[in-house]
Formats: sequence, C-alpha cells, structure tokens
Amino acid sequence: MPPVGGTVGPILPALRAMLGDRLSTGQSVREQHGRGEGVPDLYPPEAVAFPESNEEVAAIARLCCAHRVPIVPFGAGTSLEGHVTALRGGLCISLSRMDRVLEVSPDALDCRVQAGVTRLRLNAELRSHGLFFPVDPGADASIGGMAATRASGTAAVRYGTMRENVLGLTVVTPDGRIVRTGTRARKSATGLDLTRLYVGSEGTLGLITEVQLRLYGLPETVSAAVCQFPGVPAALDATVAILQAGIPMARIEFVNALQMHMCIRYSKLDGMAELPTLFLEFQGSPAAVAEQVEMVQAACEEMGGSGFLWANRPEERSRLWKARHHTYYANLHYLPGKSQMGTDACVPISALAECILETEADVAATGLLAPLVGHVGDGNFHLGILFDANDPEERARAEGLARRTGKRAIRLGGTCSGEHGIGMHKLDLAAEEHGEALSLMWAVKKALDPLGIMNPGKLLKPLD
Repeated sequence: MPPVGGTVGPILPALRAMLGDRLSTGQSVREQHGRGEGVPDLYPPEAVAFPESNEEVAAIARLCCAHRVPIVPFGAGTSLEGHVTALRGGLCISLSRMDRVLEVSPDALDCRVQAGVTRLRLNAELRSHGLFFPVDPGADASIGGMAATRASGTAAVRYGTMRENVLGLTVVTPDGRIVRTGTRARKSATGLDLTRLYVGSEGTLGLITEVQLRLYGLPETVSAAVCQFPGVPAALDATVAILQAGIPMARIEFVNALQMHMCIRYSKLDGMAELPTLFLEFQGSPAAVAEQVEMVQAACEEMGGSGFLWANRPEERSRLWKARHHTYYANLHYLPGKSQMGTDACVPISALAECILETEADVAATGLLAPLVGHVGDGNFHLGILFDANDPEERARAEGLARRTGKRAIRLGGTCSGEHGIGMHKLDLAAEEHGEALSLMWAVKKALDPLGIMNPGKLLKPLD
C-alpha cells in the first residue's frame, strides 16, 4: 500500500472556500479532536472540518484523496482505544453537525439518522413515538461512532449490538463516492453484506454519514434490582444459572468488590456493601416481569445472593443505573490526578469466572488499582486501570496488565475486545487473535482504501 504522505496545507484554500468558518486550524479545536476518553495521549490533526451534508463530506474526501491527506472521522470523541487520534496528522472530519433524525417509521420499527446524532438525543425524540433504541454503551456516543466501533453495552444480552441493530448505512468512500448499503427489510440474500463490513471498521474503510436503525417498542413494565454475593464465583454462577434457565433478561451487569467500593463513595449508594454485585433489569408485561423476578431471585439466593434492593419507579431505576454507568467517573474521582486505561475482553460464559478470577489476581500482583465491571450476560468485562500517565514505570505496569488481560481472553476461547474495539492500542493482540485472517482484512482494506488515507494506524497491524 502506498504510504500516506500528504499534508493539509495544499488543500486549505479549497476547504476554506467550501466550509468557511466550519474549518478550523486553531490549536484548542485541534487538541479537542486529537484524543478520546481513554489514555490521554494527544495526536492532534492539522485541521478540523465540520461538514453538514453527504455531498460536503464527499467533496472533502475527494480533495484528501487527490493529495493523499490522511482522514480521521470523529463523532462524539467517547472512544477508549485511540480511534480518533491523528497519528499521521491530516484532516479530522467531525460529523457533529450532521445531527438530524431524518425519518422515523413507527409501523416499520426503524429510523434513519445522520451520523452525528447522539444516543440520548435519539431516544428523547423516539419517546413520543413509543419507541426506543436499545444499544447502550454508557457514554452519550454518536450513532455513527457506535456503528464504526460496533458498540454494544448493558442491554446487549437481550437486544444485541450495533451489528444486529443496523439495517443499512450511507458511506462516503475514500475517493468521494456516496454509497448506500442494506435496505429497510429485516433480511436479504442479495450480494455481499457491505453493511456489516463497515460496522466495526473503525473509520478505516470510509466515512459513515447516515445510519438506518432497528427500533423497539417501549416496554410496558420495567423493574430493576441489585443483589450482592459473598464472592465472584457465586455471582457468576448465578448469572450462568439465569441464562441457562432461558429467562429473557434485559440487563445483567457485574461489579466487583473494588468497583462497588468506589461506586458507593461516588454515587452515595447507601445500604450497599462492598461485595461482588449483580445489577439486573427486567422488561415486559406486568405478569412476565413478576415471573422473571421470582425466578431470578430464587437462582440468586441458591448461589448465596442476598441484600436484594428493588427499583420499580423510574427515578429509582435511574439512580441505580447511573451508579453503574458512572463507574468511569467514580474511578477517576477516587484517585484524583490519575488517568484511566480502560480495557475490555470477552469470553464464553463458561470461562468467565476463570478469566475474571485470574484477572483479579493479576491486578493484585501489579500493585495498581483496577476495578472491574462486566456485561456478564454475554461474557464481556472491563478493567478501569488507574495509573500516572507521567510515570513511565507505572504506565508500563498498566499496559502490561491490559495486554495480559487480552491474551488471557484469547487463550480461553474469547477475544481481546468485545466492545471497545482495537484502535491504536490493541493492534498486536488483534493480530494474534486473527492469525492468517489478518492478511484477508488487509486485502479488503487495500481494495477499498488503496491510498491508505482512512484513519491510518488503526485496527489492522501492518503485515510483516
């Protein structure tokens, strides 16, 4: 693949003529678009463009292609693995101004949105239609960014990830063509599945500008609960028992004792103990929810669970789930001045207890604080490794812990990332996981982005 070598300078006049004040070369704007919410390393782009239509994105791509200028797509900047860093300079294309909900069809249970629409804003607009979009990574991420990273989250155990909930896309190719993939139909047997090729491509194949989404009706009844356990194995055994019983859980979230300690302090969870904990949610008709609650409580009690705390009113549920979603901020608040290296892994649920126990032992051996939470219904867990970004030795320990966590998951039949993606931080792990298939991925990359200008340095480790 030819090297990426172009700079923004030669195309700045044309960009300014097209965008006016929607093009910025200011230092503060460049720095804002030079990192996400993970490790605080800064790689700012040379300039940031704010297009407002597919046609503008396509025109910008054509300019970059002609001068081999690297392109870095940017949504809300909530990614954790360095996806939005401009490793080779170039132009950041922010989709934040492409933030319209284009169409909602209650009858077909779908909608089409521009890539810059955020998850919370979309659900606020859908509520009046009696609908919601369930993929919930915690952060108020943009829908385009969620598609690009194949995001999932707390509700994936019931509703799936972005892979299952994206019906189609509008994509601008690196050479400036506007391509539409998929249809509004729930299935298709025509041609290659380009939609799922782009979902999870992390901005390395093209720019996602519009997304067609599957929607769901708001549940009639919602109930949430917290149950605490004497140890990690008991909590995870209860999870497996619940899943094997076929109970249609909306969410099953695990929080280890250290993370509960931090959540109790930050979110004022009075009455809870610093023990391994399951956060649970049930959805459906009143009768169905009552039956699910009874079965789950029995399964948890059989495994030693106790201290049930129920939340049926919306404000009560919101308080519980805010505590779960705010673990990132709880961790940073616990050790002011530290940075957080977030990493995740995913294994078959049969290996989950082994993987988490080995990981907790590894954390203890490093001397670092790294609380653990997990979407345990689908075998996914996260570490929030707290470290001093200015201390090379402490950073090396944190990176070693993150790497061993990914390798452990691969050894146990899983993946080095079930949710965060690869970005710039997990290139070696992904290459180890995929083996010879990495060469096929590079073949696709070279076919769709022959100049290598799309988000260079991410997702795919260079072949030897």
